[in-house]
Amino acid sequence: MFFMALFCIFSSLDSMNNQRHAFFLDEDMHYLNNAYKALMLRSNETVLQEAFETEKYPMKRTVNDFFGNIDLAHQLFGRLVNCPASQVALIPSTSYAFANALNNVSCKPGQHALTIEAEFPSDYFALNAWCEKNQAELRTIQSGEQSEKNWNERIIEAIDSQTAVVVMSAIHWMHGFVFDLEAIGRACKEVGAVFMVDGTQSVGARPMDVTTNHIDVLVCAGYKWLLGPYSLGCAYYSEQFDNGRPIENSWMNRKNARGFSDLTDYSHEYVEGAGRYNVGETSNFLLLPILINGLKQVLDWRVEEIMDYTSNLVAPFRGCFEAMGIPMVDEKYFAPHLFGLKVPHVNNVQALADDLKAENVIVSVRGTSLRVSVNVFNTAEDLEALIQVIERTS
Repeated sequence: MFFMALFCIFSSLDSMNNQRHAFFLDEDMHYLNNAYKALMLRSNETVLQEAFETEKYPMKRTVNDFFGNIDLAHQLFGRLVNCPASQVALIPSTSYAFANALNNVSCKPGQHALTIEAEFPSDYFALNAWCEKNQAELRTIQSGEQSEKNWNERIIEAIDSQTAVVVMSAIHWMHGFVFDLEAIGRACKEVGAVFMVDGTQSVGARPMDVTTNHIDVLVCAGYKWLLGPYSLGCAYYSEQFDNGRPIENSWMNRKNARGFSDLTDYSHEYVEGAGRYNVGETSNFLLLPILINGLKQVLDWRVEEIMDYTSNLVAPFRGCFEAMGIPMVDEKYFAPHLFGLKVPHVNNVQALADDLKAENVIVSVRGTSLRVSVNVFNTAEDLEALIQVIERTS
């Protein structure tokens, strides 16, 4: 098995240069856990120092300091998911963004909501709360034993004229199963169902187009594939939400907000587009520059190149894992940047993860699997280290 793994290493051809040097990462650390939290970009050190220097002297702040970075973040995320900057909002969490969206989805008697099996808790709880409020049934579409390849079909078949809203992740956050967003979004559009997608584990690692995929709301935490900070992310709200009611009433989201001397004129008009859904105190002078830096870096590297890098890195190892008796998702539904490994004959997967950590191989445990997630800072040696420890301890 060792020689097979070595073959995997030398068979891997990268479509872009490895970017390990761009991140804070110890030389002997094999960090296979970007889906837990992205590594910090080294360039953020300068960004944060500059932000802190400005923070020390508030008397130097101008109106543009409050709104300039907000506008820039909207523009950058819009470029990433193919939407106008005016339809982007800055959010503190996915739960906040979904609460804003669901607050503006109506429900007729007899309608229901759909989600997927083992959806991320924040997404599930937001949708469950909407169902309880509207006395609507929450239907969960199961993956099915040994039939994950038909999961997309079962989701589409479940969408009918009584479906009010569908909330789901772009890929499954536990094992990376890829959902057919375009087909699911089209099915929603045909019956008038609102399609809401959690792109946290996908945007920045795989191309995303809200128009092609018929997405009405796209929510994305910033601290994973956007290479941003914890507690700040981005969301897209389609034009159908332009006249909605946000869950908070920030002064910054009103049309006269940039005229500080006129704030008590109390404009009841919101800024155009999705700006009404920006979290209060949106400027976030220390965190927002880090989010912007991450978005810029992802756009500079290009998402297509990032996906090619992870694909070329992981592809040769699929055979290695299968030879070890670890089942792999069909390549059509496989996300190379995030995938689960169900190691045979391992009763305590957390103990295996602890053994890996002791050897500086960092992964997550999700359900009964090891969740492995790679980015452009990873190399074949990281996956080789993973395989060696699994072979030795399982």
